[in-house]
Amino acid sequence: MSIHDIALRTLEGEAAALPSDRLLLIVNVASKCGLTPQYAGLERLHERYAERGFSVVGVPCDQFMGQEPGSPAEIREFCSLTYGVTFPMLAKTEVNGADRHPLYAELTRHPDTDGEAGDVQWNFEKFLVAPDGTVLGRYRPATEPEDPRLVRTIEQHLPS
Repeated sequence: MSIHDIALRTLEGEAAALPSDRLLLIVNVASKCGLTPQYAGLERLHERYAERGFSVVGVPCDQFMGQEPGSPAEIREFCSLTYGVTFPMLAKTEVNGADRHPLYAELTRHPDTDGEAGDVQWNFEKFLVAPDGTVLGRYRPATEPEDPRLVRTIEQHLPS
């Protein structure tokens, strides 16, 4: 099964799938985390490269110390008003454990730069996914969205 065949839901509850014509940065996000300011860098990346076939995809997750407690409407409002988020947001999702979403079952099979696969460590872990569904890189939470290594990899793999 391709990563593009995995059934998803938008933050508003509508059926969705990952687009197969874009380079994606899939990020589990949270509104009440010390790393929440990364939303600003994620939005800048999204704006900078959107016309060249790139998109950030936010995946709210409440598994790390309850740092994403809001309803879909509250999450949308916070992201829009506080960080001007325009990139797609999926429904609140479990990224680890027995109820791990199939998207994250696939993503977490891939190692980070140290060769370590497995569970998502914390909020704002990032997976760069090619249009064909190949995971090109896994970036742990402390990696800022505009980290030169990540930006360089994005630029190398832009579809247009």
